[in-house]
Amino acid sequence: MKISNVTLELFAWDDIPATSYGSHTGRFVGRSDLGLVRIQTDEGIEGHAFLGSAMNPASVDAPGLIRHLKPQLMGQDPLDRERLNQALWRRVRSATVRSIGALDVALWDLAGKAFGQPIHRLLGTFRDRLPAYASSAVLDSPQAYAQEALQYRDTGWAAYKIHPPTRWREDIAVCEAVRRAVGDDFTIMLDSTWSYDFPAALRVGKAVEALGFYWYEDPLHDQDIYNYVKLKQQLSIPIMATEYPQTGLESYQPWITERATDYLRGDVAVKGGITTLMKTAHLAEAFRMNYEIHHGGNSLNNVANLHVAMAIRNTEFFEVLLPSGAQKYGLDPDIEPDAKGLVYAPTGPGLGAAIDFELIRRKSLGVLA
Repeated sequence: MKISNVTLELFAWDDIPATSYGSHTGRFVGRSDLGLVRIQTDEGIEGHAFLGSAMNPASVDAPGLIRHLKPQLMGQDPLDRERLNQALWRRVRSATVRSIGALDVALWDLAGKAFGQPIHRLLGTFRDRLPAYASSAVLDSPQAYAQEALQYRDTGWAAYKIHPPTRWREDIAVCEAVRRAVGDDFTIMLDSTWSYDFPAALRVGKAVEALGFYWYEDPLHDQDIYNYVKLKQQLSIPIMATEYPQTGLESYQPWITERATDYLRGDVAVKGGITTLMKTAHLAEAFRMNYEIHHGGNSLNNVANLHVAMAIRNTEFFEVLLPSGAQKYGLDPDIEPDAKGLVYAPTGPGLGAAIDFELIRRKSLGVLA
């Protein structure tokens, strides 16, 4: 079997609600575009993936994918995923990590279809279900966060994570309001999205530690290992870092050797696909660290993340980023936790996702080949 073509069909994503997750995203609203990646073979088997998100249109990454990454795949055996992944990473200065991730996901989808198995079976299934947590956007007031957290607690979800306004005094007030609302027995986390200097990070960390938060995520700049080490020495609450920067396996080394974080983090978009995600999850496992998987930025990436979560031991939750209108698009149906707050392993071959090809046809902006 040989790869005969790689295409990227851009399609419009309209009516995105006004959303922010912190200063790193700003406020986005209105329109974006996604890209349907197709890897075609001479045996008629195709692999699919989505590129882009509500915040990062696929049209930004698309030219590099076609110009620099597609030639690395043409005429190759799509089942040689490790060799092809290495070839894609050698072009990382010419194309984005998100593009590498999309092609890697499509190669895994193709392999699953070729063998008639879900991707998690090819990876080695560990579980068939996982509790989901709701992950907030930035909201208008402490009361708004408290009400949303109560809603998800009362509908059976496992936990709630706060993306705060990223002003440390206000952030503490939000955390206090949520804890008062949900009580002491419900799991809550804080993701401060790289927003603080060290003194503010320490103040907020001591506050959420006293409130019994489950983890404290990304309080400092994404490469500030020096101050993460200091922070970790002064707090007992588990610290989570390494979601960014957008890099591959080697970026995790100093975080482990310097003992700068308690959890490692990543997803198929920001770490370059399923192949890298599995490597980093097993790296974390070697040090008895959890690897909590970040939201993937689009619906099909989240399905890819779900396959990885079902194939590793060292993860506890599945992240569902809110609101749905800024995160779910192009699948019918999408991933939805059940009444017990659980998500389940896909059962179809490959990604096993129901891509809405009719929507893509109606919203198509053109095909790059």
